[in-house]
Amino acid sequence: MNHLQRRQLGFAALMSGPIVWWGLVLLVPYAIMFMISFYSRQFPFHVPDFQFGNYWKIIVEDQYYMVLMRSLKISLFVSLAAFALAYPLTYYLAFKVRSHRVRMIIYVATIIPLWVSYLLRAYTWKTILGTEGILNSFLMWTGIINEPISLFLYNQFAMVITMAYIFTPYMVMPLFASLEKIPRNLIEASKDLGIGRLGTFWRITLPLSVPGILAGFTFTFCLSFGDFISPQLVGGPYSNMISNVVATQFGIAMNWPMGSALSMVVLFIVVAIITMSDRFERAGRLDLG
Repeated sequence: MNHLQRRQLGFAALMSGPIVWWGLVLLVPYAIMFMISFYSRQFPFHVPDFQFGNYWKIIVEDQYYMVLMRSLKISLFVSLAAFALAYPLTYYLAFKVRSHRVRMIIYVATIIPLWVSYLLRAYTWKTILGTEGILNSFLMWTGIINEPISLFLYNQFAMVITMAYIFTPYMVMPLFASLEKIPRNLIEASKDLGIGRLGTFWRITLPLSVPGILAGFTFTFCLSFGDFISPQLVGGPYSNMISNVVATQFGIAMNWPMGSALSMVVLFIVVAIITMSDRFERAGRLDLG
């Protein structure tokens, strides 16, 4: 056995573990779910079949279309809200904070909520937005309202606020990495040429931070699109998202074929979003290059 063959054998041995793990944990469950999505339901059983009735229901029945559109809309608003919160912060950290230690302290403080239970963070906002929560108490203390109001909770507005808070760290991390890599000599050269701060931002900073923006949007959009805890806690009865419907199909309704079909639709949408994000990012790199 020559040196090249030994290297190939060593590489195969090194990669066999991750490939087997990826196949068993990810590929096999998706393949099983894909097959079940073609089954027929004869309550309380699921009969092996090959028919497209489950997917056809998703297309023709308004309830599934409305839930999908609602999920896409809320995910978009969550991504925009997270971007509005994260970009000024990361810009400040990358360009205004001179001390590396202070910068890292603020950065860690921003992402440290990821170490806290997701359920606890969602419950925190339920407490804040509730009729006896901090927001209502503050408004009553200032005299703006005379009694607690329930407009802040159990609606899509509450869902956007809660999920934006939960997923903002996923926007901060790629944005900070992207802004920190921008060469400072480009900023200085722009200033030397007489271009103001706003012009420098639009011509240099923003275009070079597009990869981080796309990555952050992809993270927050896909994570919020698949969320089902926040809609249950703060969304109310008319704010269900597609993941809540999937959980209902697998749980209460015991309709695994329909739940599998909905899960595959969600998977296709997420893969499409990731693919578009990757293509936009590559196109941006070519234009800058």
